[in-house]
Amino acid sequence: MDLLDTLVAKGLRRELPTREEALAVLATSDDELLDVVAAAGRVRRQWFGRRVKLNYLVNLKSGLCPEDCSYCSQRLGSQAGILKYTWLKPDQAAQAAAAGVAGGAKRVCLVASGRGPTDRDIDRVADTIAAIKGQNDGVEVCACLGLLSDNQAERLRAAGADAYNHNLNTAGDKYADICTTHDFQDRVDTVQQAQAAGLSACSGLIAGMGESDADLVDVVFSLRELDPDSVPVNFLIPFEGTPLAKEWNLTPQRCLRILAMVRFVCPDVEVRLAGGREVHLRSLQPLALHLANSVFLGDYLTSEGQAGQTDLDMIADAGFEVEGTDRTTLPQHRTDAAEAAEAAASGHGGCGPCGGEASACGSEASAAAEPVAAAEPVAAGAARTDLVQVRRRGAGTDLPPNA
Repeated sequence: MDLLDTLVAKGLRRELPTREEALAVLATSDDELLDVVAAAGRVRRQWFGRRVKLNYLVNLKSGLCPEDCSYCSQRLGSQAGILKYTWLKPDQAAQAAAAGVAGGAKRVCLVASGRGPTDRDIDRVADTIAAIKGQNDGVEVCACLGLLSDNQAERLRAAGADAYNHNLNTAGDKYADICTTHDFQDRVDTVQQAQAAGLSACSGLIAGMGESDADLVDVVFSLRELDPDSVPVNFLIPFEGTPLAKEWNLTPQRCLRILAMVRFVCPDVEVRLAGGREVHLRSLQPLALHLANSVFLGDYLTSEGQAGQTDLDMIADAGFEVEGTDRTTLPQHRTDAAEAAEAAASGHGGCGPCGGEASACGSEASAAAEPVAAAEPVAAGAARTDLVQVRRRGAGTDLPPNA
C-alpha cells in the first residue's frame, strides 16, 4: 500500500504524518491488518529493536476520588465493587513494588486517586520513592498523583522521581463529555509542569469511550505536540457502576489499528500497552508487541490482569526480550534532549540524568484472579462483555501480588 510505504518512511525520519494519513490507518480493512502491523512494526524496531520494557503499578490510595471521570471505577459516585483504602505506608508500597521488580519491571508507577496531591502527600510519596530506590538499584519511579500545584513537580524530582504520568485520555473537544470536575487544559498544564521540572513526561489516552476516529487522531496529535517520552494506550474497561459501563465497542482488530496509528504519529516514543489489553486484544496481544515497546506487568488499578508469568511467556514466545535496567529505553536523540531539559530545569548547564480504567500508568500489584465463569459463545468480531474481573486482592491486603 502506498499509504503504508509513506508512513514507514515518515516514521523512520521521525516525520509527522498528516491527519488524513492517521485517519486512513484507522479505516483500513481486516484484510489489510497484518500489513498495517508489519509496517508499524518496522518503525517500532527502528527505534526500539525487539526490546520490551516492563512496568509495574502500585496503587498507593484506592477509591475515594472526588473527580467525576466517567471511565473510572474510583470516581465520585461509583458503585463499582472495588477495593478502597487510604495511603499505603512506604514499606508496604516498597514490598508491593518488589514483586514487580522481581518479575523484571524496570519502572515502578506510584498511583494515588484524587484530584491532586497535598504538600503532605508529596512528602508521603517522597518517603515511598526513597524506600523503593533504597531496595532496588536502577529502578525508575514514575508518580501519578493527579493535577499538580506550584513547585510539586520540582519536589518530586528532588525526591528522586524519574517521571510523572498524567494522561490526556481523549480529544480536547470531547473532554467535557467524560469529565466535568476538571478540563483538558488542566491535564495539559500538569504534563508541562512535569516537563519543566525535568521529569520525564508520561501521557496517553483511553480508547473505547465512544469516541470517533477523528477524536482518536486529535488526542494522539495533541500528545505528539506535548512530546511526552512515553504514551500509554489504555482500552476502556467498562465497569458496572460507572457511566460508561455499556461502552463495549472495541475489537482486537480495532485495538491493533489504534496502536499502529499511535506508533506512526509518535514513532520514537515509548508506546505502552496499558489497561484493558487482556479484555480487548485477547489472543492478539502478541501482535501488539510489534507496535508497542512497553507493557504493564500483572494487574491494573482496580481490575485483574493476566498473571505476570503469562506476560513474560508471551513476550518470549513472540520473539521479544525483556529490557534490562542496563539499557536506556529511549533513542539517543531523545535521551540527549531530556538531559538538556533537566539541565535547564536545574538552572545550570551541563548534562544530567527520566486506564481503560487508568488515568494512571496502568498495572498493579495483586494476587491471581478469582475464577471467571465460562463465557457464552460470541459472534466473530463482536466485543466481549464477560471478561472484567474486579480486583479484590493485592496491595493493601494480606495476599501477595501475582508477579
